[in-house]
Amino acid sequence: MRTKNINGRRIKVQPQRTCVACRMVGDKRGLVRLVRVSDGSVAVDTSGKVSGRGAYLCHRTECWESGIAGGKLERSLKVILTPSNREQLIKLGQDLVKESVVG
Repeated sequence: MRTKNINGRRIKVQPQRTCVACRMVGDKRGLVRLVRVSDGSVAVDTSGKVSGRGAYLCHRTECWESGIAGGKLERSLKVILTPSNREQLIKLGQDLVKESVVG
């Protein structure tokens, strides 16, 4: 994490990432990272450290639907989702959205 000097004070600069669906820019920790793994499937990266091509989605249902069903995630990760992988990601997205609303 970078630091920035402002008036002699060090301030931590949070990394910024962009949601592939709505194009909103936010803190890296506030978005969900999806990563293309070596076998060609897409998985949710909860640690943010899995190696592979990554893309980010918001915690909003609309972003998960348009990102996965609309092909934006496939285009960003340069992969073609299988129907089972697409179904799995939609289910995970619904669970994550429910957790963010409750939590």
